[in-house]
Amino acid sequence: MARRCEITGKGPKSGNNVSHSHRKTRMRQLPNLQEKRIYVPELKRTIRVKLSTRALRTITKKGLIPFLRDNGMTLKDIAR
Repeated sequence: MARRCEITGKGPKSGNNVSHSHRKTRMRQLPNLQEKRIYVPELKRTIRVKLSTRALRTITKKGLIPFLRDNGMTLKDIAR
């Protein structure tokens, strides 16, 4: 599976490492993704989601359903 947050869509970024002599080499910055099991009371079961730590903090604060609603998603979009 791709290194991409299933909810926010955050993925890898690319850029250059620049040395003191100004030589450039390509690099990738990967997002901090975590595989989590989140309990959904509406479904009465847990779902497994690969999400970024920023999304995990927001889900902890708001709750899963309001966070999905704000992003224009439903549970069917992320439930496997």
